[in-house]
Amino acid sequence: MADQIIAGIDVGTYQVKVAVVRIPKNKKDRSLPQIIGTGFAESRGLRNGYIINESDVARSVHSAIIQAEKSAGVPIKRAYVSIGSVGIDELVSRGEIITSRADSEITAVDVEKAMQDSEDRISEQIPNRKVIHAIPLRFSIDGEPVLGKPHGMHGTKLEVETLFITTFEQHLNDLISAIEGTGVYVEDVMASPIAASFVMLNKAQKRAGCVLANIGAETVSMVVFEDSIPISLKIFPIGSNDITNDIALGMKIPLEEAEKIKRGSAFGTNYPKKKLDEIIAARLTDIFELIDVQLKKIKKDGMLPAGIILTGGGSSIATIQDLAKASLRLPSRIAKLDVGKNTKVRDASWAVAYGLCMWGSSSDYDSTQIGMTKQTKQSLLTWLSQFLP
Repeated sequence: MADQIIAGIDVGTYQVKVAVVRIPKNKKDRSLPQIIGTGFAESRGLRNGYIINESDVARSVHSAIIQAEKSAGVPIKRAYVSIGSVGIDELVSRGEIITSRADSEITAVDVEKAMQDSEDRISEQIPNRKVIHAIPLRFSIDGEPVLGKPHGMHGTKLEVETLFITTFEQHLNDLISAIEGTGVYVEDVMASPIAASFVMLNKAQKRAGCVLANIGAETVSMVVFEDSIPISLKIFPIGSNDITNDIALGMKIPLEEAEKIKRGSAFGTNYPKKKLDEIIAARLTDIFELIDVQLKKIKKDGMLPAGIILTGGGSSIATIQDLAKASLRLPSRIAKLDVGKNTKVRDASWAVAYGLCMWGSSSDYDSTQIGMTKQTKQSLLTWLSQFLP
């Protein structure tokens, strides 16, 4: 049996990134999937993560795929894809069913029915939207909370509280159409923040409670974990490009120069550091206020022991850690991408693409370490089991 090849495509607002990994045919080899090729191209045809020109997006994706194929030495026919547009939103719903067996033992069928009931109750609230992830937050049997899986326990009524991650169906269809227009079949689609969490967060951080914030070019995404479960996900229409624009306006300089200053690569220039720091801090404070409002909404503000982990292009700004710590009253750190020793990829901006590959390999690797399995390719029970203790 030949090694398995898996590709992940991250269609970001700044760049399209494609990662290709090899899964060893030896099932006993538990090492991380090895990156054998990468490709990237400037993103075109996107605004805040959603498609405004499908043909431009297709050209960007095709360019990145060709580069990745040359780098890996293998053709890419199928891929896992991320979606990270501002159209992504969350909704929590409760579902309940009466257990089906005469002896009141709760089965996998009961769990599926309870989950389906929770989705049926929100169907009228989400016209034009598609559920891309359904994550059980907690179960109860006859009104008593269940610690762990309800399977095999006994009771009359099973209740579940479910977190649904949704996106506009048209946005999703446009994304799939653009990629499949290049000749690559889309295996499945995952929200970008969850994909990034596979390689940016460790078990201890997810278990204790943390927020992973990706400061992208036009969007800021956040996913909150507690007890190893993603409990909230949000994407805001603001990003590091806004910082560049603020610097250009505040210092009366061209955008290109402002971008270099933001990245700390403008040499031989002399701008008032105090004014520059104030401009950057003001916009970053706006970003962290949005994150804090969401944390307050789910009653987790100042309550996540593992703090905030920052990633994305905007996380390279020198003062960002201190500002995050002060604004959110949480420990703060910059995420580091660890993809093993046999690759040159170290830039955290590749986290989503590599996380997609990890997701795609989950049927061959320890799914409890990866966190999820493919929702549309495996049974609902298998999907749910990744979020249960």
